[in-house]
Amino acid sequence: MRAVDIIEKKRDGGELTREEIAFFVHGYTRGEIPDYQAAAWLMAICWRGMSRRETTDLTLEMTASGDRLDLSQVAPNAVDKHSSGGVGDKVSLVVVPVVAALGLPVAKMSGHGLGFSGGTLDKLESIRGFRSDLSTEAFLRQVREIGLVISGQSLDLAPADGKLYALRDVTGTVPCIPLIASSIMSKKLAGGAHAIVLDVKVGRGAFMKTEDDALRLAETMVHIGYDAGRKVTALVSDMNQPLGWAVGNALELREAIDTLHEGGPPDFRDHCLIVAAELLQLGGVARSLDEGVEQAQQALSSGTAWSKFVAMVKAQGGDVRQVENPDLLPHARLVRATPAPRSGYLAELDAQQVGLAAVDLGAGRAKKGDTIDHAVGVIVHYKVGDYVEKGTPLFTVHANEAERLAAAEKRLLAAHTFSDAPASPYPLFYRRVSSDQILGKRAQ
Repeated sequence: MRAVDIIEKKRDGGELTREEIAFFVHGYTRGEIPDYQAAAWLMAICWRGMSRRETTDLTLEMTASGDRLDLSQVAPNAVDKHSSGGVGDKVSLVVVPVVAALGLPVAKMSGHGLGFSGGTLDKLESIRGFRSDLSTEAFLRQVREIGLVISGQSLDLAPADGKLYALRDVTGTVPCIPLIASSIMSKKLAGGAHAIVLDVKVGRGAFMKTEDDALRLAETMVHIGYDAGRKVTALVSDMNQPLGWAVGNALELREAIDTLHEGGPPDFRDHCLIVAAELLQLGGVARSLDEGVEQAQQALSSGTAWSKFVAMVKAQGGDVRQVENPDLLPHARLVRATPAPRSGYLAELDAQQVGLAAVDLGAGRAKKGDTIDHAVGVIVHYKVGDYVEKGTPLFTVHANEAERLAAAEKRLLAAHTFSDAPASPYPLFYRRVSSDQILGKRAQ
């Protein structure tokens, strides 16, 4: 078997066998296939696509390229959630303790943010002493003892994905649904969860800009999960405007803490309840989504979700005083509210530009390895569809440098678009894709 023959077969529209995919994935991971041939193969996939069978085979071979976590001994019914990334997306900080409080173990490996999309670990690392680099033994022990963990990747999970993604990033082959789906799902399968809820973002602040593309990605990942013997549900959710009000690490952490105390922005709270309900139903704790929402609300109102969050912070070395009194979290030196330049209905609030404003302030990374400022960020005060009075605070910037504050302020003003006519609010979710739907389609 030769790499060039596999490249030519895909270039000409052929369907690759499992053996051919395995040969290429493992050969490239071991360094036997050079970058230039792998780049040609990736481009051929982008142009010609992959069948569902090919995409599943690619995912499984990428999963098999490294270590795999076995959760069955510590949590036979562990669940996980994954977001494709967004602005103001601090959902895991609420959903994970809610679900764990209801007896469903959550073993979550998260990452740091890059660009305008924030990372869950960056938010948690706003807490003094919080450890996100748990060993595999500590990760499993925490799942067993308290039923939840959010940590960085300790094992060498799906190393083929890391190597292929780095090449995709510099060869113009990132926007390809089979490659995106296999990248996400190979890590999820290697992570060992038995059931997974995927939150696929769509809109200005998401990688998927159209609902059709987001739906295709969601369906592809659910198919992969089903073929791999996992229970998977995907939600296509809005990312045209930020989720919640806060964008920035400590600010988002505070907002999550408020939500765990039954406060927080209504859109963010409702989003968390629905994602939690999906996990509870998928994990067999709730018989329906409505029951799952009720259970999640009860976990918030009873304080059990908050207790689980505190237990996680303590177990991972975080200073519990800072979450019990959020005023002790990092805070910016300069805080300035910007008034609305006119009255009218808010017609657009560009999530990507809000995220980039947070990067301007130092809350995000332009490239891997950049340091971030946990204290800085943005609070938006209105949602699309709201009526805004001229002169009322439109947004508040938290900054540590005056020049950065001015740059962010300019970008944020441009991100708000007003209309004299009423504007329709965005829905939280557009579509839901489940394994049951796939089984129904296959039975037709």
